[in-house]
Amino acid sequence: MIKTLPCFCALALVFAVSANSKADDLSCYELRTYHASEGKLEELNNRFKNHTMSLFEKHGMTNVFYLVPLENMDNTLVYLLAYPDKAAREASWKAFLSDPEWIAAKEASEVNGKLVKKVESLFLERTDFSPTLPLESAETPRLFEMRRYTTAPDKLAALDARFRDFTVRLFEKHGMKNLPYFHLASGQEGSENTLLYFLAHDSIDAKNASFKAFGSDPEWQTARDDSEKQGKLLVEKGVASTLLIPTAYSPVQ
Repeated sequence: MIKTLPCFCALALVFAVSANSKADDLSCYELRTYHASEGKLEELNNRFKNHTMSLFEKHGMTNVFYLVPLENMDNTLVYLLAYPDKAAREASWKAFLSDPEWIAAKEASEVNGKLVKKVESLFLERTDFSPTLPLESAETPRLFEMRRYTTAPDKLAALDARFRDFTVRLFEKHGMKNLPYFHLASGQEGSENTLLYFLAHDSIDAKNASFKAFGSDPEWQTARDDSEKQGKLLVEKGVASTLLIPTAYSPVQ
């Protein structure tokens, strides 16, 4: 597990999508957050690296990335899986949980206590302006950022339009790498007013410099002002940001 944040570079390589699925076949995404038991995060990471990831692939799931918060006070692991659809997701998990290899690995890893005390799951749908798989990786780990925007009522389409027409391109212009952009799948709290997306930066300093340049870009300022003539798109304090770093075994670095 990465314990310090190195000085990053961004030499792009390509992460190959699971042999089980083609990029165009993946329409269901799941963001899973595991809260490790006290002192068990390293063991949890080892279980993923040595057993869980390969078994996910065996049962038709696509591993996208595995991340831990930069300031990981709560011992969490955040990872993204992709599936052809929700029915395929249910079938894959049923097969995975009943696989004797998984059962044996889980039991062996928990001889001295459970590794996970809480699991949170969000089902996601990729936006039409999101990059598709395969994602670009790098030779050394980058700094990832998960950003969650909460819109004012009935403003999600307007926010999407601003990202589609301006923001995504301007992020790239100012040195940020766009990773997937999502809406919450219907039926979940916040599905009508949430945009959740990921960026990659070379370092914290690079992130700060990029957002400073982006915020002062006249094209961005004009786009923002034009889009908000009928009112702000986001609620007050409607932006949440979490900085993360990839685990050593994450397919995308």
